[in-house]
Amino acid sequence: MSNSSFPAAPGTRVTTLPNGLRVATDTMPHVETVSVGIWFGVGSRHEPLAANGVAHLVEHMLFKGTPTRDAFAISAEIENVGGHLNAYTSREQTCYYAKVLKEDLGLALGILADMVQNPLFDEGELAKERQVILQEIGQAEDTPDDIVYDHFLATAFPKQRLGRPVLGTADVVESLPRAAMVDYVTGRYVPANMVVAAAGNITHEQVVELAARLFTYAGAGEVTGAEQALYQGGEFREDRDLEQVHVLLGFDGVSNNSPDLHAAMVLSTLLGGGMSSRLFQEVREKRGLVYSVHSFNWSMADSGVFGIYAGTGPDRTAELIPVICEEVRKLAGTLTSDELVRAKAQLKASQLMGLESTTNRAEQLGSQLLTYGRVIPPAETVAKLDAVDLAAVAACADRLFGSRPTLTALGPLDGLESLDSVTSRLAA
Repeated sequence: MSNSSFPAAPGTRVTTLPNGLRVATDTMPHVETVSVGIWFGVGSRHEPLAANGVAHLVEHMLFKGTPTRDAFAISAEIENVGGHLNAYTSREQTCYYAKVLKEDLGLALGILADMVQNPLFDEGELAKERQVILQEIGQAEDTPDDIVYDHFLATAFPKQRLGRPVLGTADVVESLPRAAMVDYVTGRYVPANMVVAAAGNITHEQVVELAARLFTYAGAGEVTGAEQALYQGGEFREDRDLEQVHVLLGFDGVSNNSPDLHAAMVLSTLLGGGMSSRLFQEVREKRGLVYSVHSFNWSMADSGVFGIYAGTGPDRTAELIPVICEEVRKLAGTLTSDELVRAKAQLKASQLMGLESTTNRAEQLGSQLLTYGRVIPPAETVAKLDAVDLAAVAACADRLFGSRPTLTALGPLDGLESLDSVTSRLAA
C-alpha cells in the first residue's frame, strides 16, 4: 500500500474489500481496549450550495435511530459495556467512532455499521435535532474565540464552500428537508469514500471479517469531488460589546501535498506553538499584551491557511497588532538553529506521544488513508521533519507572509487598524 521508502509501522495493515471499502488496523497487543471508527472523505465543503449544514445535521441524525435501534439503544448498548461513542464533522471529513474493551469490538462496529447504513431520519427526531443544532449555532455565536475562525475562513475563501461554517446557518438548518439528508448519504456515504479503522488489542483478520460481514454495500460508488479552493484574503470586523478583542491574522497556506508542508509546521511551532515560541515570549511574557496568543498551520487537500490568533483588551489592541506584524516581518531573516531544533523536537514528540493512544492511532489510519491514499509511517514523518533546515523555513515564511493577509476581528474595535495598514507593516 505504501509508495514511500519507509516500511509500514509494525502492526499496521490495510485491506481493500471487493466493494472498495478499505479496512485498516493497528495492532497494539499490550492494551486492553480498541478504538474503531468509520471515516468518510466528505465534509462541509462537499455540500450542495443550498444545503450548508447538511453534513453536520446528518452526523447528528445518525445517532437518532435505525430500524432495529432507537436513539436510546444506540447509546445504551455502548455504555452498558463501559464504552463511549462519538462523531465529528469537519470541512473535509466526517467520522463516527467508539472506544470499548477489546472483547466488545464486534458490538461497537456493529452499532456503527447500523448507524451509517440504516438511518431512519425520523421526522419527529429531525424536528427536535434541528432545535439542538440551532442551540449549538447560538452557542458558537456567543463564543467569540470560536466563531472568529468561521469568519476568518469565510473571509479567506469568500463565496466558496470551504469558507462556509460546518454547523451551517440557522435558516438552512430550520428548512432543510429530510430528502436532502437522504440524498447526501446515498451519494456520499459509499465505500469509495470510506475507511473502517481500528487500533488496539485486535487482529487485522478479525476486523476485516467483521467489516466484510457488517457492511453490505453492493458497489463502491464514486469518490466525491470538492470545489477547488482559492485563497483570496481580505478583512472582516464586527464591533461587539465584549471584554476582549479577538483577532485573527492569516495568510495563504500550503496543502497536505505541498513540499513545504513540514516547513510550515515547523514555522508555526517556532512562531506561536508553545511557551518558548516567539509570539508567546514577545507578546505575552515581555509585554503582557495578551493571555492567549498562538499560530496555526491548517492544510487541506488543495489549499491551506496559516494564521495567528490573539485575544487582548480594547486598550491594548493598538499596541498588539504592530508587535505581531513586526514578529512576522522579521522572522525569516532572524531564525536561529536553537529555535529550529526546539520546534522540530516539539513536533516529533507530539507525533510519537500520540502513538500511545488507540484513538489517535485509529484517527491517523482513517484520516491518512482518505488524505493520502496510504498510511504514513511515523518514521517518514520524523525524517521529513529532520530534513527541514533554516533555509526551508525562511523560504516558507517569505512565501506565506508575502501573500495578501486576512484580518478578522470581533469585539470593541476602535483601536484596530485597517487591513491596508497591517499590509503596509508586513511589507516594511
